[in-house]
Amino acid sequence: MSFYKPINIQNDLFFQLSDNFVTKTSETKHATMKRILPVIVLSQFCCTSLWFAGNAILPDLTKHFNIDANNLAHLVSAVQFGFISGTFLFALSGLVDRFVATRIFFVCSILAAFCNISVVMVHTTESILLISRFLTGFFLAGIYPVGMKIASDHYQKGLGKSLGLLVGALVLGTAFPHFLKGFNTNYSWEFVLWATAGLSVLGGSMMVLLVPQGQYSTVAKKIDFRAITTGFKIHNFRSPALGYFGHMWELYTFWAFLPALILSYKTQHHLTDINVSQWAFVIIASGSIACVVGGYLSEYFGTKKVAVFALSLSCFCCLISPIMLMYASVPVLFGFLLFWGMVVIADSPLFSTLVAQNAPIESKGTLLTITNSIGFSLTILSIQIIGILSNVINPHYLYIFLAIGPILGIAMLLKKAS
Repeated sequence: MSFYKPINIQNDLFFQLSDNFVTKTSETKHATMKRILPVIVLSQFCCTSLWFAGNAILPDLTKHFNIDANNLAHLVSAVQFGFISGTFLFALSGLVDRFVATRIFFVCSILAAFCNISVVMVHTTESILLISRFLTGFFLAGIYPVGMKIASDHYQKGLGKSLGLLVGALVLGTAFPHFLKGFNTNYSWEFVLWATAGLSVLGGSMMVLLVPQGQYSTVAKKIDFRAITTGFKIHNFRSPALGYFGHMWELYTFWAFLPALILSYKTQHHLTDINVSQWAFVIIASGSIACVVGGYLSEYFGTKKVAVFALSLSCFCCLISPIMLMYASVPVLFGFLLFWGMVVIADSPLFSTLVAQNAPIESKGTLLTITNSIGFSLTILSIQIIGILSNVINPHYLYIFLAIGPILGIAMLLKKAS
């Protein structure tokens, strides 16, 4: 008896073509994923250059608009208040989870750019200037946290590395206006506003045209007012969110008072060869490197461990700051501030990663946004307290109080679920 197996040429050909199609589809998808991240990162850099545009040209604005010295703090804080208001409204309305995120990013980038340059285009008073900066911050709420949501919609594996690049872009963006003013004093204050507005339009256009909807994204059909309270009941979400709040207590106050810190050291030691704007740009911008490095390290050592380590280092910098400000030479102080500028932001993308990974997928955008809103609210409180203390105690000891945030943040991260 003989047995034979019939050959089905059509079936063999079908499976071969299917395998080829799957392979090519996988390769195309991988290539697309590699292309998307640089676009998101570059878009984030372009749009967040609006953030410190007003701070970088503050002396020019003060002179041009005859701003009262007592109102300077309001001008500096206007963007922060706008951002807090915007993130709170976005989170409460659930807009980020109800509409396509790239479109929200684009619309907000255009509106923020317009608000940024409105003071150049119309007859401006001090009140209009404050409103302009407030609204710029308001629409930045549709850029920074929404950019993180877009990244998390595309990347689950390697999210820490992706958000490290994204927050690194934010750091470079916020430092960029200082670069424009500090490295070329011939640039007018109007040019800084036009340049950052143009970058914002470019960044928003790139995002909406080149970044498709992510494979992990969802669009909610209705507003869920319980999304925020539900999220904070989850320990794995609540713990990194509280750690992020401790981190934010230190971060923006350090950035805000950095020029004053450098100027104080320069005055005390009777130095003339320190360019405060250049130092501020380099120190703040160095944080972008730390964000990227922290993201890569998180893949090997774990996101939470690297976040705790970075937060501990920045806490240490707070505690030893009086010694450095009193006794360090110029090179040593610059090296110390450069290190501090790196570790103070290195944990930011790691906290965002932990928040995004542990938030319910249907309310991820809302919870990322409200976390940003609360975190930035704490920056206002921290800045105001340090501002008050600066009139009471020796400036050398001022930055010890920033350690309160990292200490509490570490405690929240290490706390076990009850």
